[in-house]
Amino acid sequence: MSDERRLTTQGQERKEQLLDRAAELFAERGYAETRVLDIVRAAGVAKGLFYWYFENKEALFRELVEQNRLRLRKAQRAAIDPGAEPLLQIRQGAEASVQFMARYAHFFALLEVENLDESFAEVRRRGTEVHADDVARIIRAGIEDGSIRPENDVLLAYGVTGMVGYYGHFHRTGRMPMPVDELAAFVGRLVVCMLASTEEVVVRVLREPVTPLTFAD
Repeated sequence: MSDERRLTTQGQERKEQLLDRAAELFAERGYAETRVLDIVRAAGVAKGLFYWYFENKEALFRELVEQNRLRLRKAQRAAIDPGAEPLLQIRQGAEASVQFMARYAHFFALLEVENLDESFAEVRRRGTEVHADDVARIIRAGIEDGSIRPENDVLLAYGVTGMVGYYGHFHRTGRMPMPVDELAAFVGRLVVCMLASTEEVVVRVLREPVTPLTFAD
């Protein structure tokens, strides 16, 4: 894509319109059953405009996945207090992630279905690796200050991301019909208990209040 297309405000708005309508259709019909024609009709634009921004439907879907990953990271950054100790930061990020996944459950459900297609598996995998890398970095800081048990930081990070992902999946598939804030708080406590080096650390970190994530509608 050229710089001109990136910098044109109207063009960016049209692109976002295509992405939004596509996300709605993918959630409603699935990726395979949604045509480019369906997307442009829903967006109220000419078909040629679609190919001005996207090479094909797969390229649009990949951009949606990347957009969602960036939104998740933004939500995590907003929830994490940069001045807090590492274990509290991990708790804050875990709780925010559960809340984010519930808020955008339709998109994560779509990813689970479309991930059966190997062509999209690497997109999903890359997002998981980025999340785990972020968590591992904070875990290393916690190991250094003695608040997190001295284990392999990468393995611990995948434990955290896996826990968040599975509980999020159970919630959106109806196997955990409970308020998402309660589930997020539970996952936060579980993460702290899993990582903390001592019971004293557990008590200290869980004593801190965590503000639920808010979303702009």
